[in-house]
Amino acid sequence: MHYYRYSSAEVSCCYKYLLFSYNIVFWLAGVAFLGIGLWAWSEKGTLSDISKMTRLGGFDPVILVLLVGGVMFILGFSGCIGALRENICLLRFFCGTIVLIFILEVAVAVLAFLFQDWVRGQVETFFKNNIKSYRDDIDLQNLIDSLQKANQCCGAQDPTDWDLNIYFNCTSDSKSRERCGVPFSCCIPDPAQKVVNTQCGYDIRMLPRSAWDERIFTRGCIPVLEAWLPRNIYIVAGIFVAISLLQIFGIFLARTLISDIEVVKAGYHF
Repeated sequence: MHYYRYSSAEVSCCYKYLLFSYNIVFWLAGVAFLGIGLWAWSEKGTLSDISKMTRLGGFDPVILVLLVGGVMFILGFSGCIGALRENICLLRFFCGTIVLIFILEVAVAVLAFLFQDWVRGQVETFFKNNIKSYRDDIDLQNLIDSLQKANQCCGAQDPTDWDLNIYFNCTSDSKSRERCGVPFSCCIPDPAQKVVNTQCGYDIRMLPRSAWDERIFTRGCIPVLEAWLPRNIYIVAGIFVAISLLQIFGIFLARTLISDIEVVKAGYHF
């Protein structure tokens, strides 16, 4: 390959501003996620009492929002500044992090496919642990309610999983009004009711199991999700491919811009 020297060699403006535009979207999205997460923590009083994080037995969805927002903010910031300032260090950080995330995504997908039983067990354990903490965090409560309503399911494997929660268990020493019940999100909605009946699940598990079908969803969320995945495998695969292509495009832009900058700095153009 022959190299030719040009004293007026410049970095491609096309790649430079494409990469900047690519990253500004992620940077702004990261700011939005961080803002929403901090606002949610502020509303729950977590910012004024950080120890609440350690007292929560289940999963706090806000942590995931903040984590995703933080990663998007850092990557978007490094990509934007790296492109505008033609900073190789920031661009390499951006590119390397995207490559690492891409590799982790592929590894997780492959391992999840190879060890399906283990993954199923971990998801079930995770779900049951969060059932125990259902009343401890409003965001967790809303997440579980949304999951159960959207998928028309109740509990991990069946409604009896709500015995794991101290408010819903059927033990004789429980003084909760919700004893032997289920959350309202387990109830089969009545089209005639315009106002949600949050007490529809009270005492339902005191009735014979044959009577449950008329009032609540009796399928667990784990079996429902397992049945949903094969039916929507093309949608899931399409989303994964789209995300992967976006990441590969970002890697391509960053590597091309790095190469241009290195050539200009070396005083060569080819």
